[in-house]
Parts: sequence; structure tokens; C-alpha cells
Amino acid sequence: MYVPTAKGYFSGCGGMEIGLMQAGINMIQSLDLDMEATTCMKLNRHYFFHSVLTADIKDKTVLDQPQTDIIVGTYPCTKYSPIADIHGTRTGDDLFLHFFRHIAIEKPEMYIVENVPGMKKFKVVMEAMTKLPDYYVNVFCPVDAANWLPQKRKRLILIGTKKAYTIQAPSPINNKVKLKDIIEKDPDVEIPDYVISRIKGKYRDLPIVVDPNQPNALAPTCVAHYSKDLGTRLVKDDKAKYGLRPFSIREYARLQGFPDNFIFPDKRSSYRLIGNAVPVQMGKWVGEVAMKYFS
Repeated sequence: MYVPTAKGYFSGCGGMEIGLMQAGINMIQSLDLDMEATTCMKLNRHYFFHSVLTADIKDKTVLDQPQTDIIVGTYPCTKYSPIADIHGTRTGDDLFLHFFRHIAIEKPEMYIVENVPGMKKFKVVMEAMTKLPDYYVNVFCPVDAANWLPQKRKRLILIGTKKAYTIQAPSPINNKVKLKDIIEKDPDVEIPDYVISRIKGKYRDLPIVVDPNQPNALAPTCVAHYSKDLGTRLVKDDKAKYGLRPFSIREYARLQGFPDNFIFPDKRSSYRLIGNAVPVQMGKWVGEVAMKYFS
């Protein structure tokens, strides 16, 4: 069976890459500008045997990169998100053009894009990603992490191929992990004073509270800014002083499908890395779709 090769751009801490590799794809390079993210990947060499580069895609010429069957781009989605309207920054992002540049020049057999559903509203971005000559494109939106994991997380998945290829949207799996299954028995969780203040109603916006003992309970979307405000998402825990607490780093990682032997540093910024990641199982589904194409 042919094993396709792939390289990733905007890889973060490697959630998409792990999923692709679990499906059988041979990753040969990952790239991200965020040194903390690439350092995290390098802490996990038991997953990432390939080249991990800390670099800006804007500085990378296409023909100096190793050629692969698949190019994967999970470029930052902040400006495609509805919340960006509040800050007046919802103007799109030129990073997609650099990813587009790599696709247009290298012309891989397949390219994959993952982003937020809001990307669909940016006509220029969607035209670039879907109207490349000689490519057939499948767009799935939304693909929800809740198909596999106890987390609400809707994303857009776009797959371009040189040959026509019919792809079925993913279906919810049976016996998926439940929220109570990801909860640690004795978590080491920081509870700053501002979290207690939010619990006591001293903030205008109340926290989103989830009860792992409720059947089919789902956590809200894991977000990067949890690293700055642990009070926005809380889990019920009878052992906690106020009956509520933030998710631990390991619980947050489990919500994104990371295996327990994946190393995250014990510091607040790990929440940011996890929140920015592609859920591993979503990446595996994409990888399985790709493997069928190359079989």
C-alpha cells in the first residue's frame, strides 16, 4: 500500500499531525512561527520523528522545501472568528496567501485546510482555496469535534485533490469518550482569586459550567485564551472548595484528543497551545480520507 508523504504549516503543537500519522500518513516536516509550540513538539519526539521547524512561512521559498504528496495548512483563524468583529479586526489574514503560494507553485496531489466556519464568509479566501485550476475541492462545514470527543468544536475542513474524489462527511462514532472519562481524580489545578470572584458572581459574565456526571455532557470549545482567564469554563467537582474548578492541563488536552503520554509543560501557556490545536481525532479522520485517496 502506498504511504503518502505530507508536510504541515502552522502546525502548532501538532494535533493535526498526530491524527494524520495515526491514519498512516508519513509526515516529513512541520513548521510554525511559535517557538513555544515547536518546543512542545520537540518534547514529544516519541510522536514527531520528522523535521520540526521554527520559522515564518512568509520567509520560506517553496522550491527549497521537501516536496510531498500532501500539504496541510491550519493557518491562524482569529480574524475569521465572529469575536473579531468586537475589536474591528475581522478583515481576513494574508497568511492564507502564503499557504496558497506553496500550493500554487508546488502543486501537490492533495492539500488540506482546517479553519473556523467563519472563513466561509471571506470570499477572497474561499476563492483562492477552492478555485485553483486542476483541483477538485470538497468542503465540509461544520465538522464537529463532538463526533469523537466530549467537546463542542465546529470547524471547516477543505480538501483539494487532482482527481475527482467523493468524500463522505464524518458520522458520530459509537462509544465515544464521555466527559466524565477525561476528568482526573486528583487534579493539580490553579484557582486564582479572579476565578473565585467569577464563581461568586462578581463578574458581569458568568462562567460556562459543565457537569461531567450529566449524560452526554459536552465541554465548550477549548480556546487559547483559557491561558489568560481560567474562569470562563469551569467543571463541577464536589472536591473543589466552591464545587467548581477550572479544567486541568491534562483534562484540557484530553478534550482535544491528545494521548496521556503527550507531554505538555506544567505552565499556564500550555492551555494556549492546546486551545489552538486541531483535535487529534479530527486530524485522524482527515488522514483516513487521504489514505483512501492514495490507496
